[in-house]
Amino acid sequence: MSKLIEFPKFVLTALRYSLTGGRYFYLWLTFLCGLFVWGVTAYVEQLSNGLIVTAMRDQVSWGFYIGNFTFLVGVAAAAIIVVIPAYVYNWKPIKEVVILGEILAISALVMCMIFVLADMGRPDRVWHLIPRIGRLNWPSSLLAWDVVVLNLYFAINIAIVLYVLFKTYHGRPINHKFFVPLVLISIPVAISIHTVTAFIYNGLASRPFWNASILAPRFIASAFCSGPAILLILFQILQRTTKIEIKDEAIWKVAELMAYAMFINLFLLGAEVFKEVYSATEHRVHFDYLFVGVHGHNALVPYGWSAVACSVAAFLLFLIPATRRNPITLNIGCLLIYSGVYIEKGMGLIIPGMTPDTLGEIYAYVPTMTEVRVGAGAFATGFIVYTLMTKVAVGILTGNLRRGAAGAGPGAAAMGVQPPGSLPA
Repeated sequence: MSKLIEFPKFVLTALRYSLTGGRYFYLWLTFLCGLFVWGVTAYVEQLSNGLIVTAMRDQVSWGFYIGNFTFLVGVAAAAIIVVIPAYVYNWKPIKEVVILGEILAISALVMCMIFVLADMGRPDRVWHLIPRIGRLNWPSSLLAWDVVVLNLYFAINIAIVLYVLFKTYHGRPINHKFFVPLVLISIPVAISIHTVTAFIYNGLASRPFWNASILAPRFIASAFCSGPAILLILFQILQRTTKIEIKDEAIWKVAELMAYAMFINLFLLGAEVFKEVYSATEHRVHFDYLFVGVHGHNALVPYGWSAVACSVAAFLLFLIPATRRNPITLNIGCLLIYSGVYIEKGMGLIIPGMTPDTLGEIYAYVPTMTEVRVGAGAFATGFIVYTLMTKVAVGILTGNLRRGAAGAGPGAAAMGVQPPGSLPA
C-alpha cells in the first residue's frame, strides 16, 4: 500500500483511538472543553470591543498574554532535557520517555501561538507574517526570527512524533540515519527559541530592567526547571494510569538535571541582584518596584519574594538525593519550581520591565477577567492536545494500537515491531 494512503489512514485511526476512553477520560475532556468554550467567548468579546477590555494600556503594552507566552516557550524548549541524556549520552532508561517530552513541546507551542494571537489587536493581519504573501522583515526583525525558530521547532517536533508513531504502528524499524539527526537538530533549535525570545526583551534599550546580557542564559536555565517539572508530574501520572514503562531512574535523572539548572538560575539571579543593588543607578527603580515597592506602589512585592522563595525551596528539595527520590517531596518541589518560574517570567518580568514607564509614570497592571478567561481557554487547548496525543502514543508504544492487531503478537520481534513501551535505541 502506498505511504500516501497509509499515512491518512494512520491519522484517522489515531484520531478515533484518541477519542475513546473511560468515564474519567471523558470527564477530563469535558472539563477542558468547558474551559475552552469559556475562553473562546471571552476572545470573541475582545475581538468585538478591542484590547480595551484588557488591562493593557500605553504604559504596560505587554501583560498576561505575553507573560504566558514567554513562560510556555521555556516549557517547549525544556523537552531537550530528556533528549540530551538519551541521544547525546545514549542513556537508555530515558529514551523511553523522549517522545512524551516532544509531545509536551508541541502542546506548549500550540499555547504559545494562541497567546500571541490573543495579544494581537488585529489578528486578521496575521497573513503579513507569511513569506512572499506578506512581509516578514526577516532577518532584520527579531520578532521575525522568533516566528521562524518557533515554527521550525514546531515542525521538527511534529515530524519526530509522527515518524516514530507511524513506524511503530506499522511494526517497521526506525531509520536511525533519519531519526537521530532530526532529534539532535532539535537541541540547538530548542535553545534558539528561548534565546531569541530573550533577545526580543534584551534588545529594547529603553527598558533597562531587561537590558542585561545574562537574560538569555537566565531564560534557558529557568526553562530547564519549569518544563521538566511538568514532565515529572506527567510521567508519574502515566506510570499509574497506563501500561507504558517509565523507569524511576529516568524520573530521578531528570530531577538531578533540574537541580543543576536551578542552581544556575539562582546564581544568575544573584548576579543580577548584585548589579542592581551595588551599582544603585536610577535604573534600579524597576528592581525596587518588584521587590520593595516604589512610592507606595507595592502590588508586585509579594509576587517577587514568592518567586524567589519557591525557587530556593525547590532547589533545596532537589539538591538532596533522598528528597528528590521521594514521590511526595519530589512533587512538592515540582509545584514549587513551576510556581516560582511562572511568576518570574510573568508578573516578575513583564510588569517591572514596563513600570515605571519611560516617563516615570506608575500604572498598576492587573489582568482583567477577560484576559484570565482567554488564558484558561489557551491552557485548556494545550492540555487537550497533550491528552489526545499522549493517549495515541501510549496506545502505540504499549502495543494496544497496532495495524491489523490489538497488540504485538509473538512474532512481533521477527517483524521488527518495537516491544511495548519502547522507543528507538
